[in-house]
Amino acid sequence: MKLRIVVTLKPGVLDPQGRAIHKALDGLGFAGINDVRAGKLFELDVAEGTDDAAIDEMCRKLLANTVIENYRVERA
Repeated sequence: MKLRIVVTLKPGVLDPQGRAIHKALDGLGFAGINDVRAGKLFELDVAEGTDDAAIDEMCRKLLANTVIENYRVERA
C-alpha cells in the first residue's frame, strides 16, 4: 500500500526556510506571492495489513515533530 505523509508547520510557527524561498522568488522577479511555507513529503510503501494506529505512531515518533508540525496521511 502506498502512502504519502505530508508534514507542515503549525500556524503561527516561524518558517525561516519559507521566508528565504519567498525572498528568493521575489528576487527572481516573481510577483504576487503573499507567503511561502515549507514542509516535508514522505512516500512510504507499507504492507497491506498495516493498521492506521501503526501509521499514526510512525508519524508521531519519527516523521513529524507534533509540537510544531501537523501531518496528514494520503493513501494512493
